[in-house]
Amino acid sequence: MDLMDAGRIAVGLVLLVLGGEFLVRGASSLARRVGISSLVVGLTVVSAATSAPELAVTVGAVLRDEPGLAVGNVVGSNIVNVLLILGLSALVIPLAVKQRLVRFDLPLMVALSVGLLLVSLDGRITAVDGLLLFLAVVAHTVLTVVISRRDTRVPSRAGGSAESSSAPAVAGEAEESPPAPIGRSLLLVGLGIALLVAGATLLVEGAVNTATTLGVSSLVVGLTVVAVGTSLPELATSIIAVRRGERDLAVGNVVGSNIFNIGVVLGLPALISRDGIPVSGAAVAFDIPVMLAAAVALLPIAFTGFAVARWEGTLFVGLYLAYTGYVVLAATAHDALEGFTAAMAWFVLPLVAVTLLAFTAYEVGLHRGRREPGRSA
Repeated sequence: MDLMDAGRIAVGLVLLVLGGEFLVRGASSLARRVGISSLVVGLTVVSAATSAPELAVTVGAVLRDEPGLAVGNVVGSNIVNVLLILGLSALVIPLAVKQRLVRFDLPLMVALSVGLLLVSLDGRITAVDGLLLFLAVVAHTVLTVVISRRDTRVPSRAGGSAESSSAPAVAGEAEESPPAPIGRSLLLVGLGIALLVAGATLLVEGAVNTATTLGVSSLVVGLTVVAVGTSLPELATSIIAVRRGERDLAVGNVVGSNIFNIGVVLGLPALISRDGIPVSGAAVAFDIPVMLAAAVALLPIAFTGFAVARWEGTLFVGLYLAYTGYVVLAATAHDALEGFTAAMAWFVLPLVAVTLLAFTAYEVGLHRGRREPGRSA
């Protein structure tokens, strides 16, 4: 049985890499063919596609009466997306963040995270709560497409814009290799989605079988093993997108996936379930606030320099490892939990907060200094 689970994990990883490659190729080609930016494709098509494993796992968990797995999957996946996936992607190459992402999409991700915490305070996500979360994602998708179509028309008349000029390498690559026909691009997207779903399913099945033999609760399995497994499509897609120069698609994929996870992956099952989805007190008290804190922490990093630097990526990965360590120690009631908690609460987290505030103030000062000469001129 152990060999079978190891085989599932290995095959799942291979399928995830292949699926991410096909999905990025098809989505970026489709974006150039249709005339919308890679950022919008990442926020809509790619984010919905890479969230398909989370949706499948959450619906299955609700039908099997495993609400802890359903909630843990979504909350854990959102934490993984921001801290681990963006962190690892930034280690490959610093990530550029468009102004519209900071002004519109990131605040919406934070607002949905706050909304999920508020609707969970009574211990249940009701059908009405699910409907509100779902409608927020529908409105976001419509506005994203409308704004993108408007913005692509304005630069074409004005001779370009600041945001479009920030990626000359991608533009040059697009000129050298014209986009594939729409039919071929759609085929690549569909094949990529199928491989991602199949790979995530195999990996999660093997990982869950291994984790449950250790006697871990469904919430912990959802927050760790399943969250990482179902987020591997986002990881594969983001890293492949970064290596191919599609940095907008990488960041948009993560932000769009988090929005999609809350509004659709968790909102839709709550909407179709008669009794809603129960939320444990542990998730309300700790895990959902951690998810919200990760979303809020991304705002100053993206806003100050409109980029996620390598050191910031390293910080995010470190915070994710610390969070995972705490969850595992708490689940196993390990003797080291008390000392680990004290070190995190009194040393690590205050140091991280001071570091973020210091670098944020430094970046704000740099941007003010750059704007002042322009005003005097």
